[in-house]
Amino acid sequence: MEKEAFIPLVVKWAQSHGFKEIQANMEGYETPKSYERAADNTRFTPDVTGVSMFNRHYLEVCVKTDEMRGYISKWKLLSELANMKGAKLYLMAPRGHVRFAREAVDQYNIPAEVVKID
Repeated sequence: MEKEAFIPLVVKWAQSHGFKEIQANMEGYETPKSYERAADNTRFTPDVTGVSMFNRHYLEVCVKTDEMRGYISKWKLLSELANMKGAKLYLMAPRGHVRFAREAVDQYNIPAEVVKID
């Protein structure tokens, strides 16, 4: 399942929950700022970002996959950035992926809020 298909749902959720200055990694929106890991020059671009209560929050689509390593690195980076700025990382899980998201957060000790989207 392609996570890009769920980005419009995440944008809709962010708008309905009062986020402003929404940036999304999809056509029609400004692309969020990318972050690069110095060790191996890997670039991480958040799926969606939005400002709420003067802080920029990160919203990531979380779907079941066998390739977890890259996602875990990205989520840890984004959660650290959010924490430094007094913001949050939201893992947006479509129906059928919520348990997977919660288990990943628990297993890898990632400070993130798992939100179910439809």
